[in-house]
Amino acid sequence: KSFKLLGLAVVFALAGFAFTTPIEVAEYAVNTELSKVEWKGYKVTGKHHGTIQVKAGSLIFADDKLSGGSFEIDMASLAVTDLQGGMADKLAGHLKSPDFFGVEKYPTAKFEITKVVPRGTPGDFTIKGNLTIKESTEDIKFFAKVTMKDDGSVVAEAEQITIDRSDFDVRYGSGSFFDNLGDKTIYDEFDLKVMLVASK
Repeated sequence: KSFKLLGLAVVFALAGFAFTTPIEVAEYAVNTELSKVEWKGYKVTGKHHGTIQVKAGSLIFADDKLSGGSFEIDMASLAVTDLQGGMADKLAGHLKSPDFFGVEKYPTAKFEITKVVPRGTPGDFTIKGNLTIKESTEDIKFFAKVTMKDDGSVVAEAEQITIDRSDFDVRYGSGSFFDNLGDKTIYDEFDLKVMLVASK
C-alpha cells in the first residue's frame, strides 16, 4: 500500500512538472552603433579619458530578466577625447602599442557574463564574469542597471567598472613593477563606463 502511495506521489509530481510554465529565453543582439564604452585612466599628474567601440555582443534574458551574455571591444578603435590633434593621436598610439595593450597582436577584448545577481530593486544587478585582455582572463564584478524600452529594446548600463591593468600584463609606468618613477607613475586601476543597447 505504501508503495502504491509512493508511486502515485511520483506520478503527481511528474504531472505537476510537465504542466509548469516553461521559461522564455530570448537573445538580444547588441547594436554596435548605439552602444558605447568610455574609459578613464589615472596618473600622478592627472588623468586621461576616451572611447572604445563595441565590436559585437548579445544579451540573454530569461522571462525578461537578464541571465547572461557577452560582448567584444574593438581595441583598435581606442580614442583619446580629452586631448586634441597630434597629442591625442600620440597618446592613443602609445596605448595601442606593445607598451600597453598591443592592439596589433590582440585586436579585441572580451567580457562574458558568468552570473547575474539581482540587487533587490527591479533592473539593478551585480554582474560577475570573465574579462579577457591580451592573453589574460580575470574574474570581475560590477553593478549594472537594465532597462526595457517601449520599442522592445533593452539598455544595460554600468557606470563604473574598475580594472587593474597589471592583472592583464599591462605594466608600463606601473609603480607596482617599477621603482623611482616619481610623477611619471601611471596608476594600475582604470575605469570603464559601458552602455549596451540591444534588441531581438
